[in-house]
Amino acid sequence: MPPTKSKRSRRRTLRQILGGVRRRVRRAAGRARRIWRRSLQLQVVTSTLVISVIVVVVLGAFLSTQINKSVIDSRAQSSRSAAFADRLQISDALTPPTDDQAKADDGGKVSTNPLDDVMDTVTGSGDDGSKKRYDVLILNEAGPGKSRASGTVVPANVPHSVSAGVRRNMEKMEYGKTVVSIERILFNGQSQPRLTYVVGGIVHQQLTGENYEVYHFFPLDEEEELLSNVRLAIVVVGLGLVLLLAAIAYLVARQVVTPVRLARQAAERLASGKLDERLKVRGEDDLARLANSFNEMAANLALKIHQLEELSQVQRQFVSDVSHELRTPLTTVRMAADLLYDAREDFDPMAARSAELMQAQLERFESMLADLLEISRYDAGAATLDLDSVDVRQVVLRAIEDSEALAERHGTRFDLRLPAEPCMAEIDNRRVERILRNLLFNAIEHGEGREIVVTVGADRDAVAVAVRDHGIGLKPGEDTMVFDRFWRADPSRARTIGGTGLGLAISREDATLHGGWLQAWGQPGEGSQFRLTLPRMAGAVLKGSPLSLVPPEIEMRRTWRGAMTPVLLPATGDVHEDD
Repeated sequence: MPPTKSKRSRRRTLRQILGGVRRRVRRAAGRARRIWRRSLQLQVVTSTLVISVIVVVVLGAFLSTQINKSVIDSRAQSSRSAAFADRLQISDALTPPTDDQAKADDGGKVSTNPLDDVMDTVTGSGDDGSKKRYDVLILNEAGPGKSRASGTVVPANVPHSVSAGVRRNMEKMEYGKTVVSIERILFNGQSQPRLTYVVGGIVHQQLTGENYEVYHFFPLDEEEELLSNVRLAIVVVGLGLVLLLAAIAYLVARQVVTPVRLARQAAERLASGKLDERLKVRGEDDLARLANSFNEMAANLALKIHQLEELSQVQRQFVSDVSHELRTPLTTVRMAADLLYDAREDFDPMAARSAELMQAQLERFESMLADLLEISRYDAGAATLDLDSVDVRQVVLRAIEDSEALAERHGTRFDLRLPAEPCMAEIDNRRVERILRNLLFNAIEHGEGREIVVTVGADRDAVAVAVRDHGIGLKPGEDTMVFDRFWRADPSRARTIGGTGLGLAISREDATLHGGWLQAWGQPGEGSQFRLTLPRMAGAVLKGSPLSLVPPEIEMRRTWRGAMTPVLLPATGDVHEDD
């Protein structure tokens, strides 16, 4: 019968409750782990507390064991001595009397059974007049009426008073030996069993050849109470000692951790730009010297940063001034060069070639001057975005159109992979198009005439463009160096398209200004891939990219190689390949 709707609802509610409890437990455990990892003081106190508990438990157990052994051994020794003396009296009482001893002092009456007299003797008062604190059982199961007991011990309840193990040991025991045992025995008229030290022995009657089993029951109530008090005292003292050690560890850790915490906070404020942050120095100990060293380091660091800022400011100002000042003579030289270039057909071949070279180098010089001005704006923090919501696919198409002429001269063609849906994003159209042109020019220069794959991808939060070439590739570690200013993978190799060496550096600055990423991947002989990732909304934080940085064919090759790893089977030694 299928469950009813109410049962399903209850089950669903129970699962929701259990799921909520598990989530709360996981959150609490996560908070506890974070607090543990972040608090040195808590770690020190907890470690001290755990070690203290272990030491106190071990010492307490050792002391309790030794005290218990000492008390029980002392009681056992005195009990065995008393039992031995009583067995001697019982043995003498069971010895047949002479004719002169047979008559009693009171009117010449003869004692009918000596066990009655000896029981009064062994269970009576001690030498100091105090009543003895133990009971005696004389047992003779062979003859009826020949068993005697004192106190709360009843001969008929021997199976309840004496354990079967003690009885078996008594049956196997030789004459003159004793059996001892510590057991909990329920005596007659008592509701709770008592911890009792049992001493058993054999008394032999020579006349009849009968053996009497003599059991002494020594209660350990006082010893048990004493040991209980001792254990309680050990627990209380141990707990107090653990708490005292924890308090000491807390105070010591606080004295050490507090200056360290203050130093950490000062270092964080110093790292955030507050270069006037200093620590208070108290005393002359190691922590005071640490504070002095920190203050000296902060002062030197502030001085160096101030000097570097001044130097950087001077350099940026110099580059900016030179770049601006060069524009006027460059414009004049450019006008003259254009006239010479236009009239080069009227010159002799050598002069015409010189005009062409001058024209090409002036173009490169203008490009480098423009890049230097752009870099100086970034260094001065004056770069701004002119945002507009555009389709990234159109920006890619325009960048490819600007690069087609250069690609044709190098025998390179583009493989364009665009999504069918529009890829809208809030970007600076001019800057993103410049990034893409720089990536395409770089791919053409290092692609060795092979195909260049341009891929556009988008998801809910970001858009990405990947430019893949199949040229010389990048060596390990060069994927970050490639964005450095004026960096070249091979310094001996001349630039074939007349770049300035600042294109990728400016591109990374443009991507960062958008809040995006510009990343590179490469392997020698496998080519390289540059990926530009931009947020769809201006100011949004990127969490991922729609495109993989590693080309898909490389990922598939890695996966295939990993799946084909040889596996050595230990049973046969044969080599197989994973499916």
